[in-house]
Amino acid sequence: MKIALITGITGQDGSYLAELLIEKGYVVYGLIRRVSNINTTRIEHLYGNEKLILKYGDMTDKTCFITILNTIRVENEDLERLEIYNLAAMSHVKVSYELPNYTTDVCAIGVLNLLEAIRHSPLKDKIRFYQASTSEMFGDTKVAPQNENTPFNPNSPYAIAKLYGYHITNSYKTGYGIFACNGILFNHEGPRRAHNFVTRKITMGIAKIMNGIENDISLGNLDSKRDWGHTKDYVYGMYLMLQQDEPNNYVLATGKQYSIREFVEMAFKVVDIDIEWEGKGIDEVGVDSKSRRVYVKIDPKYFRPNEVSNLLGDPTKAQQLLGWKHKYDIHALVNEMVHNDLNLFNK
Repeated sequence: MKIALITGITGQDGSYLAELLIEKGYVVYGLIRRVSNINTTRIEHLYGNEKLILKYGDMTDKTCFITILNTIRVENEDLERLEIYNLAAMSHVKVSYELPNYTTDVCAIGVLNLLEAIRHSPLKDKIRFYQASTSEMFGDTKVAPQNENTPFNPNSPYAIAKLYGYHITNSYKTGYGIFACNGILFNHEGPRRAHNFVTRKITMGIAKIMNGIENDISLGNLDSKRDWGHTKDYVYGMYLMLQQDEPNNYVLATGKQYSIREFVEMAFKVVDIDIEWEGKGIDEVGVDSKSRRVYVKIDPKYFRPNEVSNLLGDPTKAQQLLGWKHKYDIHALVNEMVHNDLNLFNK
């Protein structure tokens, strides 16, 4: 019996990973936070599956990890290996400036809480641990592309907290012999991305425009460049990391880079609108090349205090050692996201 524990199972990455592992025959324990509003929409289609077991917990509560690991040990007496995927995070960079303490509690101390529970668990030598690190740790680096050896230069509360999680994971690997891997994932998106992330904001905005609900989309820095892939490809990379003989750290990326401006143009093309740009700075607008209608505006409130403008990943190590390669290109990703959001209003 294959057993996995996923923190952040209700998020974009967690839901896709749960699907993948269940398909591979795993029993999946998922950690969910107790909140007043329902937050399990992304995994509702898995309800009733006997291979999915949900437990309440929180990254800020070390005791919940001790309890869950003990529960897994008791319920699975013949357990040979437990894979733990730590995907829980306060992952919105802009919001991390507004909630720096909470971001640190979850993304930094939360990782320590989990590693400490693993270190003291009777299951320690049977556990393989995956820590979700992020390309945001590279910050406003001058080096491109970025790989596993590129110096980090984090410049947001989120990125700084994540860098602590990265280093403490490495420390517990070398210091306590825990099988622990860091996945340094570049931007990965899909139709399950939260609405307040820029890619989903764009695709959902287009769906609302096409259905007469809104007139335009307001965005921040259009010139930030990102390496965008599909979450389905990236959760498979997570899985591969924990199947290796030795733990290691890996960059997952497509190796191709596009600006937010280009993402906007690709997304509008899906609905047969060609966007052209007029004006400069905060007065710049995106207009329909034919009707000249304004569809995109700039709002300074969406600018970050510190911009990260040039993220581009080099996935060579993952390709060579894991045999991992992304299947979705940017056009397939954008097309899926736009059509998904259009269909939300046509049901």
